[in-house]
Amino acid sequence: MSIKTAQTLVSEAMQEIKTISADDAFNLLEGNDCNLIDIREPSELEKTGSLENSINIPRSHLEFQFETLVQNGIIDINKETVLFCAAGGRSALTVKTLQEMGCKKVSHIEGGFSVLQNSKFKIKK
Repeated sequence: MSIKTAQTLVSEAMQEIKTISADDAFNLLEGNDCNLIDIREPSELEKTGSLENSINIPRSHLEFQFETLVQNGIIDINKETVLFCAAGGRSALTVKTLQEMGCKKVSHIEGGFSVLQNSKFKIKK
């Protein structure tokens, strides 16, 4: 029996999901057309900071918190839900998970926070 590697899972997910650029994400946020969700863990945010106007839902809690955040109006599922992690792997897998949960408008940012640090987004420490 062989198992799939994380790289294989990410590669397969990338064939099925929507990937956008940092500039596209910035434009969606500026137009108030997206939920910008940082799925990195709190320890990662402590080291690098976070993006202004993003919501942090650690990947480890996402499936358990997402529905409640939608019900409480924190996430508007009528808008594009844009995810990012450190480099793009976890967010790619998470887009696939949210699609399985019924989200229609969901994407992730190519390159993750490593790309976002050098974009138009403002970092808050």
